[in-house]
Amino acid sequence: MIARAISWGDEKKGTALTALVCIAIAMVYLPSFSSVATDGSPTVSVIVRELPGSGDAPERAVESLGGSVGTRIEIIDGFVAELPRGSLEPLIRSAGVASATPNRRIHLQSTPDGFEDGSDAGSMFNTNKAIRAHTAWSEGYTGAGVDVALIDSGVAPVDGMPASNVVNGADLSFESQAENLRYLDTYGHGTHLAGIIAGRDGSVSNERDPSDFMGVAPDSRIVNVKVAAHSGATDVSQVLAAIDWVVQHRNDNGMNIRVLNLAYGTDGEQDYRLDPLTFAAEAAWNHGIVVVVAAGNSQFGSARMNNPAYDPYVLAVGADDTKGTRGVDDDEVPTWSARGDGIRNPDVIAPGKSVASLRVGGSLIDQQHPGGRVNDRLFRGSGTSQAAAVVAGAAALLLDQRPELSPDQVKALLKDTASPLPGTDPSAQGGGLIDLKAATRSPTPAATQDWASATGLGSLEGARGSLHVTTDDGQTVEGEHDIMGAPWDAASWSAASWSGNAWNGGAWNSNEWAGGCWCAASWSGNAWEAASWSAASWSAASWSAASWSAASWSAASWSAASWSAASWSAASWSAASWSAASWSAASWS
Repeated sequence: MIARAISWGDEKKGTALTALVCIAIAMVYLPSFSSVATDGSPTVSVIVRELPGSGDAPERAVESLGGSVGTRIEIIDGFVAELPRGSLEPLIRSAGVASATPNRRIHLQSTPDGFEDGSDAGSMFNTNKAIRAHTAWSEGYTGAGVDVALIDSGVAPVDGMPASNVVNGADLSFESQAENLRYLDTYGHGTHLAGIIAGRDGSVSNERDPSDFMGVAPDSRIVNVKVAAHSGATDVSQVLAAIDWVVQHRNDNGMNIRVLNLAYGTDGEQDYRLDPLTFAAEAAWNHGIVVVVAAGNSQFGSARMNNPAYDPYVLAVGADDTKGTRGVDDDEVPTWSARGDGIRNPDVIAPGKSVASLRVGGSLIDQQHPGGRVNDRLFRGSGTSQAAAVVAGAAALLLDQRPELSPDQVKALLKDTASPLPGTDPSAQGGGLIDLKAATRSPTPAATQDWASATGLGSLEGARGSLHVTTDDGQTVEGEHDIMGAPWDAASWSAASWSGNAWNGGAWNSNEWAGGCWCAASWSGNAWEAASWSAASWSAASWSAASWSAASWSAASWSAASWSAASWSAASWSAASWSAASWSAASWS
């Protein structure tokens, strides 16, 4: 384990021995880093060292400034104190005080690649600086009260993802019948995106400390809707069912789902006005949910954006390589970020290159791509998936500031206030890199999109494109059938989806998908387990390499093509993992 240099205030203090003593103090006393006085005014925790022979003069100085004296630290001849903010300098000048320094949070973690939060281009600290999220936080907009539905591979209870920031929704994945895997991210993708959106260390008042991990909207809440299993395998019918679930339950149990993050995409090419997947996304948009979709990583050999990103209503996001600088003069849109076809292009771009977010130890991604590990709890990923998560968090901040905004207005604000990259093709970047300082300070636009609406009457197979899930014994989910083998009736589904009534209890498309287990209690906040996560959480009995093929992942998955739509497709799943009735409603009851 390597301890990073300890800095209290702006100066490095003392020898290695002093640093170790300071670490011990922080680990033993664990004082608060910001609090409030009895009169409601904000305070800051400090460590005070006394001069020899000073008696109780330092303690009296603290009290005279309106502070309070805490735990004694004999090893440094000092004590912990709470001071009103702005009182630190007067205390330092007081009689008997040798030094007084803010009591900063530390992190003990190995740093095999020399990762430093403040200087690393891919850290969330610098990601947030690039989009100027800190400005929104300083003005009180942190995403509080806004729920972000994350349709992905689940969320694991890792360090940096507080229990208060996650509520479990429906698990519609192939792992939903395994009690020890339900809701959880065995793949590693969903947790990475959840961290970008709503990860958080401690209080948001520490947002300017680079060592504090903060998502873009650190007080928003993730509604975890799991569709992808350990290999990343999922079918378009599962994603449709998930979007319908989000729309129908968006305000249940005190939830307030205003944003939906979807990093899934296919190479389906039917007209967006017919496609079921674009139709479901529009239905969510029509119900007041900002649908943020990854543009795609050009993994299909074309610059054309993925389905449903090519629908003109949704907020389609491309990736930006910020080069770790604040300005956009040296930024580039990576070659792998889908640029569109010249008719429908990305709306905006956001940081998406080598973003360091939360790691799920023992997940498939963690095992197959150890080079992406930053340290014990962070992992790097590149792709429009990461960029979309950044924008989903940005949308949550705007909705915290102005809850009355419509999805059209959120999209217009982010596009119109973005910073264009000089010398970069407009078709690749849309409005440019999102700028939350500009967006939060701009007036509300009178924006209404008037594109032709989708009907959803097209082909389910057309929505899949080339992406299919297949059992080990050769059965492929294809044609006009969902994963239950139920026939697809586009007309009846589209009517129910648009009205927000596609689910009937646990039934979707005339079959029982979720049974009685999706009662309110099972997806309340109580269902989220805040226990720490480790690789040991995944026993050999939980899954094996043989049960879930990794064929959908290649060595390039964690470089340019990281977490592309292809990563969610074409992965086989073992017949042994399911009973012979795996295509019937009985297997979901």
